Amino acid sequence: MSKLISLFQRKNKNVLNVYCTAGFPTLDSTIPVMEALQNNGVDIIELGMPYSDPLADGQVIQESSAAALQNGMTIAVLLQQLQLFREKSTSANQAAIILMGYMNPILQYGFEKFCADAAKVGVDGLILPDLPEYEFETEFQPIIKRYGLDFIFLITPETSNERILLLDSLSSGFLYAVSSSATTGNETNFAAVEKYIERLASMNLQNPIMVGFGIKDHATFTAACKFGNGAIIGSAYIKALAATKDIETTTAAFIKDIIQ
Repeated sequence: MSKLISLFQRKNKNVLNVYCTAGFPTLDSTIPVMEALQNNGVDIIELGMPYSDPLADGQVIQESSAAALQNGMTIAVLLQQLQLFREKSTSANQAAIILMGYMNPILQYGFEKFCADAAKVGVDGLILPDLPEYEFETEFQPIIKRYGLDFIFLITPETSNERILLLDSLSSGFLYAVSSSATTGNETNFAAVEKYIERLASMNLQNPIMVGFGIKDHATFTAACKFGNGAIIGSAYIKALAATKDIETTTAAFIKDIIQ
């Protein structure tokens, strides 16, 4: 059983997934940021692999990605950092780890080598927004399954029910419900989001539903979790990291404000 599936069996409401960009604010920040998130009760750590053309990301995450690339972050460096992180963590409190990124650098690294190396250092799942479902099914799914990784597809309020069912059948771990058809970090109408997530909940999908984009505080986290299983926070946390030199204290306060 994967760590994500096990997590949702133990806890199927108010699951907190926090996104951070690997190598931001500094190249050596990855492990301290992950430790701070894990120590303060985050269930899933979503690590962004910086890329020069991040299509789904808003300005805040784009800027953190550019800074991380300038800092020298690469897939190889990240995997080395993850090895150290897992070695330092006790099994009792380990958060699930998801890598979020784009296909180009992974293909340059070698897709199967990437999956093998990611699994070896304790990665639990992947989010690759620019991998279409046809290529996933015909070429990449068997490789991902071979290494025991979950794969998460994204859906939006405009996604048809037929396509939602298809992407749900292809996903494992959870289904990423984008709250609006915009990039990360934008303001979101949560009255509309609640109706959208309620519609998803009524479809009896096989995967838990995690809501992302526009989640930034206790109110939006609570709204996202009303009908979903949990929520994903990214830009708001990146802003908090950018404004501090004390990662642990800032992270503790940030998480406390979310789950209060």
